[in-house]
Order: sequence, then structure tokens, then C-alpha cells
Amino acid sequence: MSTLAAVTDTTFQAEVLDSEVPVVVDFWAPWCGPCRMVTPALEELATRYEGRVKIVKVNADENPQVTTDVGIISIPTLNVYRAGELVKSIIGARPKAHYADEIDDLLRTT
Repeated sequence: MSTLAAVTDTTFQAEVLDSEVPVVVDFWAPWCGPCRMVTPALEELATRYEGRVKIVKVNADENPQVTTDVGIISIPTLNVYRAGELVKSIIGARPKAHYADEIDDLLRTT
């Protein structure tokens, strides 16, 4: 079971769009093998960047409204939000180092 906070259709606005810090949103589903492979890396990064970046998960199957609203067509997709705006999408599973580089870039421009 993931230690990342689960965000839903009803909590997306408050947890992501209204967040004081940048948010990385992992759109995933339990049946998705690559999604499950990404989770441990994101959990480590959530600890590393705690207080500076929030990393959360949205189960695409259980939250079709927000998944559709933000245009997710493939999972895993990581959307990066800053000040309520989508600033980057990363589609497909990547190594932890790739995600860390993306977060570092985000923090440099914040």
C-alpha cells in the first residue's frame, strides 16, 4: 500500500490546485504494472522533498471526473502543478533519477 496521499475528484481542488507548494500528481490504476513500478520511487522522492513539493496519487479508475478534466489519456502520467497551473506532464514510467531531475528543475524556477 502506498504512503502517498490519495487525492480524489472531491479533494483535487484543495489538495492540488490550492496548494501552497508545487504538487506532482501521479495518475495511476491498480491494474497498471508500470504504475506500480513508479510508486516506490515517488514515495522516496516525497520524503526527500517533503515541505517543498507535495507528491500525491489519483486513482484514474475511481476518479474519472478529475482524470477527464485534466485530459489524462495514458497512465502512468505525472502532472506537475504550481500555483494551480499545470506546468508539465510526464507520460509513462521513468527512473527515479528522471523524476528527481524534473522536481529539481521545478524548484529552481519556483
